[in-house]
Amino acid sequence: MKYPRAKSVKAVDSHTLPVEFYNQQKRKYDVTPLLSKEMFSPLTNLALFSSVRVDEGGYAVVWNGDIDISEYELWIHGQPIP
Repeated sequence: MKYPRAKSVKAVDSHTLPVEFYNQQKRKYDVTPLLSKEMFSPLTNLALFSSVRVDEGGYAVVWNGDIDISEYELWIHGQPIP
């Protein structure tokens, strides 16, 4: 199954990402469970977390060259926003 690509993202607090997808649906993704993993621990820095953006092509949201979350993860584990 193909998953929709991410269109836009922004950080609304220290752990939540509302993501809009190209299929016009929106999901809210909570990064809290990832923060205990070494790769994602830098996201506890609010300035870094707030710098989130959609990568070229919409296949992930990214912070830098080392930290990203795929559109699959965002779609499957994100909570639908009405």
